[in-house]
Amino acid sequence: MDSSLAQQLALVLELDQLKRVERRTKVASAGNRQENSAEHSWHVATMALLMEQHANQPVAIDKVIKMLLLHDIVEIDAGDTFLYDAAASLEQEAKERVAAQRLFGLLPKEQGDALLQLWQEFESAETAEARFAKALDRFIPMMLNFHNQGQSWIENGVTKEQVLTMNRRIADGSTALWTQAQQMIDQAADNGWLKV
Repeated sequence: MDSSLAQQLALVLELDQLKRVERRTKVASAGNRQENSAEHSWHVATMALLMEQHANQPVAIDKVIKMLLLHDIVEIDAGDTFLYDAAASLEQEAKERVAAQRLFGLLPKEQGDALLQLWQEFESAETAEARFAKALDRFIPMMLNFHNQGQSWIENGVTKEQVLTMNRRIADGSTALWTQAQQMIDQAADNGWLKV
């Protein structure tokens, strides 16, 4: 077998592990089942395809989709951290950097370096594509929580202020989505799903 093909297949097989990384958010259509990170990545990448017109700036949507398909593969090693868990979030960044080096390092060097660079671009959120990708990544779990009657917010005692603070960056990528997010946050607080 060609060595580059063997390396690529090794990562493809490794990616299967993302299906076992459970998130705090539950699937809106499946009642009580938690979403996994692979499902999240697919869902948010598809959302990008549908929502391109709502980016604050013109974006290369294929690049946004690639970022979103890759952004959470580091959770294979680092696990998922609940956005509102400040202590765990402090450690997560370092764990994810190590995971990115290992996972993208499974690929042929040129391809691995290119994908690592794309992952780092997403993480730094300095380009229009990365800001839009980050906006979508923050919006979709909030939307699922809202449609699950605030499930993970209630379970974890999350406040309205925490949700506003942690999700303000949605506005950096899409003011239209931030407007929608604020409406959901206000309604969730009114419904008692967020502490005020």
